[in-house]
Amino acid sequence: MTPHVSDGLEDVVAAETVLSEVDGQAGRLIIRGRSLDELAGRVGYEDVVRLLWDGFLDGVPADLGPALGAARAEVFGEVSALDTGLLDRSPIEAMRALTARLADGDDLGVALRLTAAPAVFTAAVVRAQAGEAPVRPDPNLRHAGDILRMIKGRPASAAEVDALDTYLVTVSDHGLNASTFAARVIASTRAGLASAVLGGISALKGPLHGGAPGPIIDMLDAIGRPENARAWIESALDRGDRLMGFGHRVYRVRDPRADALKKAVRRLGEGSNVLPGRLAFAEAVEQAALAILKARKPNRPLDTNVEFYTALLLEALAFPPSAFTCVFAMGRVSGWIAHAREQLAGGRLIRPQSRYVGPMPREAA
Repeated sequence: MTPHVSDGLEDVVAAETVLSEVDGQAGRLIIRGRSLDELAGRVGYEDVVRLLWDGFLDGVPADLGPALGAARAEVFGEVSALDTGLLDRSPIEAMRALTARLADGDDLGVALRLTAAPAVFTAAVVRAQAGEAPVRPDPNLRHAGDILRMIKGRPASAAEVDALDTYLVTVSDHGLNASTFAARVIASTRAGLASAVLGGISALKGPLHGGAPGPIIDMLDAIGRPENARAWIESALDRGDRLMGFGHRVYRVRDPRADALKKAVRRLGEGSNVLPGRLAFAEAVEQAALAILKARKPNRPLDTNVEFYTALLLEALAFPPSAFTCVFAMGRVSGWIAHAREQLAGGRLIRPQSRYVGPMPREAA
């Protein structure tokens, strides 16, 4: 019997998981039995990392903060390898190269160092590219607070820390997305957690996955004013451009992560003279885009996805758009590790079939 072919593995179930459920019809995300509403803005990133890793790694402490802080301090030693060759590359490529210096393995120590790596290395790269010295981690801080401190060179406000914590929690895991599937494929070969995480970073780098938030800032800056939104969007669609921040492969309704991050942006903007206006402008662009997309593609559900308000939140936290994908990796790395360990616990080597459609050799005379 000829095997069924699914372009892009659409609707193919490749794994059973206890880690997360993406309900595209209802617009709901569940992470280990907890809805996103229960987690985002309510618990810290360390709590979600422990939730994801529980049962998959031996020795995970009840309070993960000190162990993760110690891991940040440990991996900072690799920042000395940051040379001019790496600084000429994009932040995600430089961060990936530094992460590749970490030893491979499958235990808790490796997992902690890999979780610390995107935070420490991204901060060092961003500062070095701006001509500033890297900031040594403070292992006593919360992960989100130390990330902001290493980026900015000063302590972050409680509101800033809470906003980044909300983001890291929101993107920590999301079903069998492209980067998580890549990580599971690599893990299934028994290559090690570092290899799986490097595969996840490489997949996340693509503009159709984690590379979209940066261009959203470019779009907002190009539009400039709310009254320009409709004409700009219409023109972009007439050219055949992809409208970043809208539509999702799984969600048939609004991405619940977009609402979680929008709330975080609004909370962060309380007391600010700038951010509320930027949020109102983004909301006007969002509404114009949704109306145009509905009119042009009435039979195709295209709603706001996580990337739209990711861009606004990370911009407000002063991350450069070139590093947005790196910040995505800071949150998602814990999910990659959990999936890799789950794959090791019970999964087989992932080896799908392909259908050959090329030329056949000539039969011998």
